[in-house]
Amino acid sequence: MAKKSQVARQKKRERMVKKYAEKRKQLKKEGRYDELDKLPKNASPVRLRNRCSLTGRSNGYVRDFGISRVKFRQLAHQGLIPGMKKASW
Repeated sequence: MAKKSQVARQKKRERMVKKYAEKRKQLKKEGRYDELDKLPKNASPVRLRNRCSLTGRSNGYVRDFGISRVKFRQLAHQGLIPGMKKASW
């Protein structure tokens, strides 16, 4: 489980990105980069990081499912992910 402060910080960034998205788009379109620089750093979508929706883990993120590889493996073994089964050959 990731630190709660890391998860909270990520959620705060997501809100900021959403809040300033339209303004950033407009400033970029007009080429007013000096005003773009004055926006908060966390308003930039580049600062977002993919995190597991269940545990908050940032590494080993499986994009198709939105969870980490560890949680993905556990859920697959339990049969909670439809269409997934353990490979054997």
